[in-house]
Amino acid sequence: MIMLIVDGHVVDPATGLHEIADVLIEQDCIKKIYVRSRGEQADYNEAQENGHLVIDAKGKYVMPGFIDLHVHFRDPGLTYKEDIITGSRAAAAGGVTTVCAMPNTKPVVDNVEVLQDILQRAEHAYVHVKQLSSITKGMEGKELVDMEAMLKAGAVAFSEDGKSVMDIRVYREAMKKAAELGAVIMAHCEDKDLVGKGVLNEGVASEKFGVPGIPNSVEDVITARDIFLAHETGAKLHICHCSTIGTVELMRMAKRLGAHVTAEVCPHHFTLTDADIKEANSNYKMNPPLRTEKDVKALVEGLVDGTMPAISTDHAPHSAEEKAQFFDKAPFGIVGLETSAALTYTALVAPGLMDIMDMATKMSYNPAKIIGIDDKYGRLTPGAKADIVIFDPEETWVVDPIKFESKGHNTPYTGQTLVGKVLTTIVDGELRYNGAIIEDQ
Repeated sequence: MIMLIVDGHVVDPATGLHEIADVLIEQDCIKKIYVRSRGEQADYNEAQENGHLVIDAKGKYVMPGFIDLHVHFRDPGLTYKEDIITGSRAAAAGGVTTVCAMPNTKPVVDNVEVLQDILQRAEHAYVHVKQLSSITKGMEGKELVDMEAMLKAGAVAFSEDGKSVMDIRVYREAMKKAAELGAVIMAHCEDKDLVGKGVLNEGVASEKFGVPGIPNSVEDVITARDIFLAHETGAKLHICHCSTIGTVELMRMAKRLGAHVTAEVCPHHFTLTDADIKEANSNYKMNPPLRTEKDVKALVEGLVDGTMPAISTDHAPHSAEEKAQFFDKAPFGIVGLETSAALTYTALVAPGLMDIMDMATKMSYNPAKIIGIDDKYGRLTPGAKADIVIFDPEETWVVDPIKFESKGHNTPYTGQTLVGKVLTTIVDGELRYNGAIIEDQ
C-alpha cells in the first residue's frame, strides 16, 4: 500500500525536524519526507490519480507513533478485564503503535511456551505488542527464569511489575545476568514490608477515608536500592511509574553516578494529587498512589528537564464490579491508553511547560531507545517503520469511558475536558484508527 500524508507539521525527535512536510509511505516503511522549507513537495495529484490514499494533515501534528513501555493486557488468564485485541484497539485509539505488556498474567510469563503463545496471538493485534518476561519463576522472587532463553524467544525486557524482588541476592543475580545479556530490567519499586496493607497516599487521602496509607519511602528505598545495584552490575534499569519527589532526586543521582538508569512517569501522577480524591471513588486508586502537590511539581520538573525521559500509562483495566468496591477492597489501577496523549498535551504542552517535540520525544523516541528499537521505531525517517500518529492540537473533547475501546472503564477523568486529540493512527503503513478503529479487511 502507498499512502501520502500532506501539509502536516512533522515532528521527528530523531532528526529534530519540526516543520511543514509531506510523508510518503510505501508498504510498511517511510519512503520519503518532503520538507517544504527545502523546496520539496510531494505530487498530490499524481498520488490520487494512481489511487493512493492521500491524508490531509494541514494544521495537525504528524509524529512517530507513541510507544508505551508499560501496559497490562491481562492476557492470558484475566481476559474479563482486557485481552490482546481489545487492549491493542485501545492503544490504536490513543495513538500508541507499540506497547510493552507486563508479565503478571495467569499463568505468569516465565517460560518460553507461555511467551510464544502470547506473541503468536499478538500477530493479530491492531498495534505492535511486545511482551516482557518475569524475572523469577512464578513471580515468587526466589528462582530466576531462564533469561537467555526468554530473550531469544522474543521477550523485550524483564519485570516483576506489581511488586519488587525483595531478596536482594536474587535480584543482584538478575541484574548481573541482565548486564551480561544486554537486557533491560523494568522495576516496580515497592518495599512490601513497608507498604503493608496501604491503600492511598499517607496523608490527606488516607486520613479522610480511614484507610492505611502508603508513604513515599515505600517507593524511595527500593528505588535507591535498585539504582545502586544497577550501577554496581552495569545493568540497564528502567524505573516504572515514578510518583515521588524522592525518586526524581534519586534519578538525578543515578545520572551523576553514570548508571544506566531511565524512568517513566504516568499522566495520572503528573496531573492529579491525593487532594483530588473528593469522594470514595476507587477509580482514584492506583499503585503507586496519587501523591501530593509537591510530588507532582517535582515530577513535572523532572519531565521538563529530562531527568525523567519517558511517559507511559501503566494501563491497568479492571471490571466495573471490582472498581465499584470501597478503596480497601478494590484492585489498584486505572486505564490510560486512550487518554495519555491528550492528558500530556493538556497538562504540559498547552500551558507551555514543554513543546510538542518534547512530548514526541518522551512518548515515542525515548521509549524506543530504552528498549533498543530506535533504529526503526520512534522516528520519522526514510526506512523507518511507518508507525505514525496524526494529532489535532486544537480539538477539545470530553472523556467518556463508555466510548473507550478498552474493556476497562476505570478512569478518574470521566467528564473532564481535554485539549488535543488523536485523529489517525497508522501501524506498519496501514490505517488502524481514523476517528474509529479500522477493522481488518
